[in-house]
Amino acid sequence: MRIFPAIDLRGGKCVNLIQGRADAETVFSEDPVAMAKLWAEQGAEYLHLVDLDGAFQGKSANLEIVQEIVRRVSIPTQLGGGIRNSDQVKQILDLGVTRVILGTAALKDPALVESICSHYPTRVVVGIDAKNSLVATEGWINISERHAITFAQEMIALGVKTIVYTDIQSDGMLKGPNVVATAAIIETLDPLIEVVASGGIATLDDLLHLKGIGSAGAIIGRALYTHQLSLEEAIAVVR
Repeated sequence: MRIFPAIDLRGGKCVNLIQGRADAETVFSEDPVAMAKLWAEQGAEYLHLVDLDGAFQGKSANLEIVQEIVRRVSIPTQLGGGIRNSDQVKQILDLGVTRVILGTAALKDPALVESICSHYPTRVVVGIDAKNSLVATEGWINISERHAITFAQEMIALGVKTIVYTDIQSDGMLKGPNVVATAAIIETLDPLIEVVASGGIATLDDLLHLKGIGSAGAIIGRALYTHQLSLEEAIAVVR
C-alpha cells in the first residue's frame, strides 16, 4: 500500500480545505515546492497534487508551481483539479506529471476518458468524490445523482485502472476515513483495479484499516501538516 502526501494548491500556496469548502481554508505553507521536497526527503514515493483554483474555475491555474515541483523532486506525481479536455491532459503530462486525475470531466464526458485511456493507458486516474455515496463535481460544489459505485464500474469499463475515492464529509476532519464506503467500492471492482482512499485519515490505525480492506493507497493531507501523523511512520506501518 502506497502513501501519497497531498499538496493542495490555491493562490500559489499549499492549503487544506475542510470538506472542500473554499471558506474553510488553512494555509500550511507559502512554498509548495519546498513542501514537495520535504515529503520526498522523508521517504514519499508519490505525490498527490490538487489544483484547487482549477477545480473551482474549471481550468488549470497553478501549472507553473506544478512544473517546478516536477523539476525539483525525482518521485512520481499525480495532478487533479480543473482538467477538462484532452489538450490540458497533454499539456500536463508534457510537463512531466506522471498521472492526471479526471473528476468532473469524467462524469460529464465519458468519451473523453475512453479516448485519453487509449492514448495514455497507465497515466489516467479517475477521482470519485462522493457525499452520501453520490458523486460531486466542480470542486464539490454540485452533487450529482450518480452513485459512486455505478460510476466506478462505468469508468473501469472505459479502461481506467486507478480510482481515487474521496469521502467529502470526512475530508479535512481528522476523524477517520469512510472505510465502509471505500470497501464497497473495492469489493465491486476487479482486484487488479487500484483504489486509493482519501479523506479524514488521521491515525496509523486508519491506515491499517484501509490496508485491511484492500486499498492500494492512501492520500494524507491535514494529518501530516498538523503533525498528527508522521510520514515515515505512515509509510512503515503499511509496508
